[in-house]
Amino acid sequence: MIPGDFQYKKPSGKQTLLMAVMGVGGLVGFVVTVLVLTFVVSAWVGQPVIFGNDDGPVQPIAYPHTIHAGTGTGQLGLDCTFCHRNVTVGAAATIPAVGLCLTCHKTVGGTTETAKAEINKLRAADEAGEAIDWVRVHRVPDHVHFVHEAHIKFFTEKDGILPSAVCSTCHGNVAGMTQVAQVRSLKMSDCVDCHRDNGAPTDCTTCHY
Repeated sequence: MIPGDFQYKKPSGKQTLLMAVMGVGGLVGFVVTVLVLTFVVSAWVGQPVIFGNDDGPVQPIAYPHTIHAGTGTGQLGLDCTFCHRNVTVGAAATIPAVGLCLTCHKTVGGTTETAKAEINKLRAADEAGEAIDWVRVHRVPDHVHFVHEAHIKFFTEKDGILPSAVCSTCHGNVAGMTQVAQVRSLKMSDCVDCHRDNGAPTDCTTCHY
């Protein structure tokens, strides 16, 4: 071989494997980076993109708000406060205890096989003395203090409406959802705009304290 000439040398099996692993690793890293950036950017400008979760999280027991809170034929038309009893007196709306659900479902067993199966889960939890581990749907950052009682009181007194009508302002038409999902971004701009429209304080310490 003449000095300075290039001679191709076929990579060994170990070198080929290493290059393949590095190639796959780089591709995986790129995909992960894109997914993370998609989540962060979407969360910043609106609701975060969570693939496969657009319809809201799957709950341990399928609770159809359409049946319980809907007002159509065969629907109960319950107000939100029937189950979320702390909403008019405290900061958090709270989730009903199993015992409250059993007020009706000790005798009401459902009319379809699906309903019967879900109600049986509820009864089994009651017999075992266990709480239902519901999956949270709506959440604001931990440094934001949102007091449900103050908002429910203001709008029910101002507009003379039921609490359920107030709830829909932020939570959407839950009575029309078989599976509850977040329908509003619940960003600070939402809160500030609403406060301005209704003559409420917009000072930072109102919500951040």
